[in-house]
Amino acid sequence: MADRKKWREVLEGEVALWSGKTPQQVIADLPSTKAYQVRVGSVEYQVEVELLENTDSHIHIALGVDDGTLPSSIFPVSASFILKKCDRP
Repeated sequence: MADRKKWREVLEGEVALWSGKTPQQVIADLPSTKAYQVRVGSVEYQVEVELLENTDSHIHIALGVDDGTLPSSIFPVSASFILKKCDRP
């Protein structure tokens, strides 16, 4: 089976990248689910990012990482997080 520990490291990096953006940047970057590849050393990983919720108070983002092979990619490592929107007059 795939090295899920390495997947988790890639996932943590992608969560840091996306959680460092403002809610407005995330909304602009994710009009729909985004899938892309990240290369770490000689290995390429598949990343999928989706905006789950966009409410008046927050956005909810989900990410998944796998190695792009079957059957491993059926069960990616995943995480989600919430970014609060600032209330401004």
